[in-house]
Amino acid sequence: MNRPHDQSKEWKLIEKVVMEMQGEQKRSRRWGIFFKLLTFTYLIGILMLLRVPGDGVQVKPAGGYAAVVEVNGVIAADQDASADLLITAIRDAFADADALGLILRINSPGGSPVQSGYVFDEIRRLKETREGFPVYAVITDLGASGAYYIAAAADEIYADKASLVGSIGVVGSGFGFTGVMEKLGVERRQYTAGENKAFLDPFQPENPKHKAFWEEVLKVTHRQFIEQVKLGRGDRLADHPELFSGLVWSGEQALELGLIDGLGSSSQVAREQLGTEELVNFTYQPSPWDELVRKLGASVGQGLAASLLQQSLTLR
Repeated sequence: MNRPHDQSKEWKLIEKVVMEMQGEQKRSRRWGIFFKLLTFTYLIGILMLLRVPGDGVQVKPAGGYAAVVEVNGVIAADQDASADLLITAIRDAFADADALGLILRINSPGGSPVQSGYVFDEIRRLKETREGFPVYAVITDLGASGAYYIAAAADEIYADKASLVGSIGVVGSGFGFTGVMEKLGVERRQYTAGENKAFLDPFQPENPKHKAFWEEVLKVTHRQFIEQVKLGRGDRLADHPELFSGLVWSGEQALELGLIDGLGSSSQVAREQLGTEELVNFTYQPSPWDELVRKLGASVGQGLAASLLQQSLTLR
């Protein structure tokens, strides 16, 4: 038979357990509410991103202004600086009656000679459709290879004294995995119809015949690049033995070599060459949703695989 004192201790213990359980339930409810609110806020944010237009439309100032198209990053078909996106923006600028001229604001290491060539040719074609509509290229940090290819289509090119300009050359790059495969005991099995169908296969030893052929392709592409630069720059180019060797120069050196026409920024060019302080950006802007997906790294694996397994021809 329990004594009153023992019963009191048991009731206190039961009361303590019940109180702790109630406290735990309250804490669980608070955390549940917190995570529900967090999830709700996240979903609302996603919906807002989907509803916000991503076409880059902005309010245009009254009167004339400089149309700006940015060439940022690698010039390639699947990048923001693809020929399709750049040409669309450039056409919009030429079609805008209030635009006084076009400024190509460039910060790019170059990229595909095909994409660069498309943009170069289109700029020259559009210049014939609208007389008195000047095109200026302004290089910020970097305007090299394919980016300089595009810049050469402009009437004049400007850069900062410390910008990197030039790199008029072509490079074909890839990897060879034969040594690694031998160490791992991996045997390459490939079946082709056509003597050269396995051309530049990174899993096979380098073929001297294929190497010589590929170097000839690079030389032809380099010649095409040089011809377009000369077409755009004319007799402004200095007679320098290293001009088309693939070297890159500072903006100050580029001015001496005739690769650029002056030192200045986009705002300075708009003010001094077009007579306006106003700049309107015509560059394609991805939707917030596309930007979010890209930042989440959806294409990282694809890009890594492409860089490892594909031979690439790039203006550098």
